[in-house]
Amino acid sequence: MQKPSHFAREDSQEHLPTSHTQNSHTVNMKRRTLSGSCGVGVFVFAFAFIVIAFATPSWLVSDYRITGAKLDRLGLWVHCFRSLPDVNDDSQRRFFVGCRWVYDPFTTGYDEIRGFLLPAFMIATQFFYTLAFIGMLVSAIGVLVFILCAGPDQKHFITLIKSLGYVLLGAGVSAAIAVIVFAGFGNRNGWMPEHANNWFGWSFILACVGTVLTLVASTLFLSEAHVQHKKRIQFKESQTRFELVRG
Repeated sequence: MQKPSHFAREDSQEHLPTSHTQNSHTVNMKRRTLSGSCGVGVFVFAFAFIVIAFATPSWLVSDYRITGAKLDRLGLWVHCFRSLPDVNDDSQRRFFVGCRWVYDPFTTGYDEIRGFLLPAFMIATQFFYTLAFIGMLVSAIGVLVFILCAGPDQKHFITLIKSLGYVLLGAGVSAAIAVIVFAGFGNRNGWMPEHANNWFGWSFILACVGTVLTLVASTLFLSEAHVQHKKRIQFKESQTRFELVRG
């Protein structure tokens, strides 16, 4: 009389999915892969280099060994002169000495030589590098969200990573345009005095390195988005197969 109940228990156990079967149909959804971790690391250096280059006045520097040099150093927003004569003063009685903000409204006669200090190529450099700087600030917020808040289980996780990649790509391209323009025209004859004794300074070098790192970080984040997208598809497929097995 007990055999039918015994067979019933065996039949019910055959239709119950084991934990081993459940685990074999799931995909390990990591918070971020190697591409994402490397992207964060590269971004940190790119952000530091871009910000430092943006704020420091050593894009073009004069040879410190020359005592009578007129230029000391200059950046995007600050120019430092040892003794720059006013280009509009034929009598050469006015000289500019020291460091000043390029849009300084207080120094007498400085606004009159602003056209000399900011030719078209310099304005273009300022414009594109400012775009890159803003892009890096926006990306910094996105990276913090990516590290601290976002996860693969969230709906807009992949959208966040893609947005990071494309914003960094735009910032990298803008920074590349800026450094290429400055490299082509920054030390040409006819702008800063004694151009043969001037060279590109460490701020410009940081700008170039930061540009390359920004493009690398963009590539890494776009790769991370692609990997996370594939993992999400695999995860959904594994869930579908598991539901079929349970059914």
